[in-house]
Amino acid sequence: MLRGMIAVAFAGAFVTMVARPADATELGTDGALLTLDGQPTFLLGVSYYAGLARTPELMARDLDDMRGRGVNWIRVWATWNRNGAQPAVDATGAAVEPAMQRLRDLVRLADERGIVVDVTLNRGGVLTSHEAHLAAVRTIARELLPWRNVYIDVANERDVGDRRFVSPEECGELRDAIREVDPQRLVTASSVLGSEEELGAFLRTTGIDLITPHLPRGSEDPAKTEGRVRRYLAWMTELERTVPVHLQEPFRRDYGAWQPEAAGFLTDLRGAIAGGAAGWCLHNGSNRHADDGEPRRSFDLQPERGPFIDTLDEVERAVLDGMAGELPR
Repeated sequence: MLRGMIAVAFAGAFVTMVARPADATELGTDGALLTLDGQPTFLLGVSYYAGLARTPELMARDLDDMRGRGVNWIRVWATWNRNGAQPAVDATGAAVEPAMQRLRDLVRLADERGIVVDVTLNRGGVLTSHEAHLAAVRTIARELLPWRNVYIDVANERDVGDRRFVSPEECGELRDAIREVDPQRLVTASSVLGSEEELGAFLRTTGIDLITPHLPRGSEDPAKTEGRVRRYLAWMTELERTVPVHLQEPFRRDYGAWQPEAAGFLTDLRGAIAGGAAGWCLHNGSNRHADDGEPRRSFDLQPERGPFIDTLDEVERAVLDGMAGELPR
């Protein structure tokens, strides 16, 4: 595993409430750091949004391809309902099979390979009410209780002012609902968090365990990532509550007018590491400029599309091959 990449001492133990294999992967936090099995570890990941469309055999192949390139974290959506994917929960928050079994399979297979799974939900698609959202996070917390390589993003881009919006108070209730089932499950809610005041209010109200800010996506932004991460950490020092800053969804190709090349991705990654972030993602998704959305990448992982790595374009594959080399030694 990619462990001990950041030379910071960690003392303490992450105690679980359920039996688990002795070699299971255990995610924790220590101040601004994320830890795996008690060791400070930078999470280096990729978007795998529609992963629940995969068979276990394809999941295993994809995870092996990723792990061989230094990836130790993926982001999958429990509520993904496009391009043939079935959500793991329904509109009431109840489990849906076989998608929930596929989520369990993915988490298990990732655990066996030392990979962390970000399980993300959103408001406004499958889940349209706070009550259903609460039921959904309880369901997922119960279903994933045996595994400690998971954190839950309860509300993707929860501060966007459309149907995705989830208030800080609601985020706190979602976090509490998870903790009632699993007192040690790590929870986040992805946001922008544009000021110290906003960040402070959000941390106090939600009680979340890590922040997952979605930063701007322009050509000038990779050079600003280090400063932005340092600013979040400085704000938290002033607020006297420091949690990890995890960059789970940076820019991607085929999104806006700027088409990032490999140098842009790697500059962004280097800035994340230098600034003190706890993790970074090779974000990828469908082509917003094409009527059919091709290439769809992680947004469409139906089995007939073949191995995940083959859905990426040449630039993204170059980044995937090179990004582990940017980590501190």
